[in-house]
Amino acid sequence: MITSNINLGRDVNIHPTASINNVTIGDRVKIAKECTIFGNPNFPLEIGHDSIIAMFAILNGFAAPLKIGAHCSIGQQSHFMTDSGPTASPKLLKLFPIVTAPITIGDHCWIGSGCIIVPGVTIGECSIVASNSFVNKDIPPYSIYGGNPARLIRTIDPKELE
Repeated sequence: MITSNINLGRDVNIHPTASINNVTIGDRVKIAKECTIFGNPNFPLEIGHDSIIAMFAILNGFAAPLKIGAHCSIGQQSHFMTDSGPTASPKLLKLFPIVTAPITIGDHCWIGSGCIIVPGVTIGECSIVASNSFVNKDIPPYSIYGGNPARLIRTIDPKELE
């Protein structure tokens, strides 16, 4: 279900079961079934051109800006959240207060299936995050990270991408 404050580029393909709100979507973006993608009316979530969001992904950009670059692939069941915390328990909030911060994914990134990206993370351009990784720190450009928490697997020489 598409709701409101939607700015679409050309040739965008959104599956009818996806729920999106407060977003700016670039040209030729594909959003698969059962995705939940939302920003805030004051800072719409951004998805760059020629990107693909696989099924069951959740992109929560309500609490802070969330930007996905161009030519990005976001794996199925990945979850990006710009806020976190045990919101139902005032007692646990004393130990674990809600964290709110933006998330930025650079151009030409590949985020594998089942990844969790937490508030405040920036993933540099041309980087890869292995499936089922937990990303709680910035990832520099031209890097491959994986694990829980995600760690450097190797760097990418830009010449490899020519």
